[in-house]
Amino acid sequence: MSSTATTVARPTRKPPTATPRLRPPRRNTSRRSKRSILLTALTGIVLLYSLLPLLWLLISATKTQQGLARSFGLWFDGDFALWDNIVETFTYNDGVFGRWLLNTALYVVVGAGGATFLAVLGGYALAKFDFPGKRAVFAVVIGAVAVPGTALAVPTFLMFSKMGLTDTPWAVIIPSLISPFGLYLMWVFATEAIPGELMEAARIDGASELRTFFQVALPLLAPGTVTVLLFTTVATWNNYFLPLIMLKDPDWYPLTLGLDSWNKQAATAGGEAVFNLVVTGSLLTIAPLIAAFLLLQKYWQSGLAAGSVKE
Repeated sequence: MSSTATTVARPTRKPPTATPRLRPPRRNTSRRSKRSILLTALTGIVLLYSLLPLLWLLISATKTQQGLARSFGLWFDGDFALWDNIVETFTYNDGVFGRWLLNTALYVVVGAGGATFLAVLGGYALAKFDFPGKRAVFAVVIGAVAVPGTALAVPTFLMFSKMGLTDTPWAVIIPSLISPFGLYLMWVFATEAIPGELMEAARIDGASELRTFFQVALPLLAPGTVTVLLFTTVATWNNYFLPLIMLKDPDWYPLTLGLDSWNKQAATAGGEAVFNLVVTGSLLTIAPLIAAFLLLQKYWQSGLAAGSVKE
């Protein structure tokens, strides 16, 4: 009778592995906390630097002409005259402030609106069409972005003077129609925002180039369009140097030039000091810009972030 030998496999012992050493988290935590405290302090300083002039403007707009001289700049005076200052601003000198406000609105609607539309058209064409000289156009656009507007003010004045357009609204509107930065921004935005397949599908369905642009491309360009519109609106609304050399008639002044003329009244012989109206007018001037940024903030942020991440 044969017996079969059975062998039992013994489990092999694995050599002990060394446990990895973890860095003590206290140092990283302490570094991060110090860095966050430093960034928070720097952010607070920048925020204070940005909001302090606005706070001074808001508080000063509540003071009378005498209250501006006798009170501390960052605190209220005994007489709260905000509403009286607003009424006097619109009624002073036969209500010329309202005329300046309408002039500024005209320059913004026609100039900034036209500049935005031209930038959208040009950026779309440069991004989606190939043509001879495209690189040269790109170099010209980049060069135009690098040239400051003040360097072109005097040549523009000489050209408009020969054309007989100085001291007219066209002397401010026509130069405002050109926005090299807006064109470049729409060029970059349209390159990533409009798929080429979508345009080809529209053309296959029989859509013309104009219909493809207005019904297919333009809705996709909405965030970039709003961003360019905000930039051109702020640039036109705050434009000072160009109207200064182009306009002589106070009836065509924008708000920036009109408030500067009020500010200089005290230095003229027999001039009346109306610093309270200058401060109140400045507050009324920046209010539409703040409202525009708050209302269009989501479009503006998405327009700036578009194209930053490439899939």
